[in-house]
Amino acid sequence: MNLTKLSRFLSFILRHDPGAIGITVDEHGWADVQELIEGIAKTRYMDMAVLEEIVSTDEKQRYSFNEDKTLIRANQGHSIPVDVELPEAKPPVILYHGTAEGFVESIEAQGLKRQSRLYVHLSVDPQTAKIVGSRHGKKHGKPVIYEIHADEMCKDGYVFYLSVNGVWLTKSVPAQYITRL
Repeated sequence: MNLTKLSRFLSFILRHDPGAIGITVDEHGWADVQELIEGIAKTRYMDMAVLEEIVSTDEKQRYSFNEDKTLIRANQGHSIPVDVELPEAKPPVILYHGTAEGFVESIEAQGLKRQSRLYVHLSVDPQTAKIVGSRHGKKHGKPVIYEIHADEMCKDGYVFYLSVNGVWLTKSVPAQYITRL
């Protein structure tokens, strides 16, 4: 059994298409654990022990259970409209965003947009942003890191949220708050 592939599939289901396995999520992104296990088990091996292992060992802490482990959700990264009940938070002075060379022209002209997701994802350090930027692969070029002047944005009324796994989120980042490193 490949836990990485199962985790990716779980991420797809909880963030983008719960209907792919015949389940629904509520307005806060919560899915019934038993329905999720049964839906995934139609095509792949899945049980509670495997699900708990995926959640507990995921390096990016993508998932959360409720207290009695009857519900599960992705912490962020959704393309489906959900409110994962993130509290507003005051960001650090500087945050970072990693992308690839192929997106530089658009970002520098229009800023960072959430695209198909609910939020723009930002990192607290340039190393994490570089890893994120590297995920675009050779197709879009080398990683590019942007410094985001989050404190200025916050002073200008932009709202930030901090996900339970340490990812900073905001609806957009206008170009004037972005500096290429």
